[in-house]
Amino acid sequence: MNYSKKLGIYLITLFVCGLTSPVFSQTLKDVFSNSNCQIIYLGIDFTKTKLLDKGNVVDIRDHLYGNINQLIVNEPKKYDLKGALLKNNIDYDFGPVTKSNARIDLNEILSNNSMDFNRLKEADITAVVNNLEISEKTGIGLLFVMEGMRKTGNSGESAVWVTFIDLKNKSVLMTDRVIGKGSFGIGFRNFWASTIKDLIDEIKHRKYKDWQIKYAK
Repeated sequence: MNYSKKLGIYLITLFVCGLTSPVFSQTLKDVFSNSNCQIIYLGIDFTKTKLLDKGNVVDIRDHLYGNINQLIVNEPKKYDLKGALLKNNIDYDFGPVTKSNARIDLNEILSNNSMDFNRLKEADITAVVNNLEISEKTGIGLLFVMEGMRKTGNSGESAVWVTFIDLKNKSVLMTDRVIGKGSFGIGFRNFWASTIKDLIDEIKHRKYKDWQIKYAK
């Protein structure tokens, strides 16, 4: 076989491998048009969160935030991210948010200012992403940035910025503020986790379709 034929076969092989490899470059369009698009769910980042309620801030930061994240992994049928995003598979990696959440200033967790529930801008979300230790990762990341949690009587709301990230260069591909509502669950973890379930259901029944129309072109 002459050199030109060998080179041609080699280039074709590279092209085919590039198409079938799980690490080939993916875009926001892939997220909303390809059920096989590989997504890594990074969990909930609480570094900008204001809790408009009372609580033990040490326990909240050092245990309860992590417990909420873990609950989503432990009960995938209830917190159905795959169904909400129409994906065949979603991986999980909470390492980066665990490190960021551990550095939260205890004095910044609680608030009695109602304006703190709606104060973040897209630039703030970009800053949160830049602070994550994800430099060695590639692909599409999904991050929930918790802005505020407010409780009124037996009900509560969480304001979350649903954020897709190009992990290779830590750029924000899309971020959208979504409200999750909850009124069930005993204890801090279960109560606020119910708002995340409602948020995921909101994505499944409404928001995903809106995003598809906007980004899957």
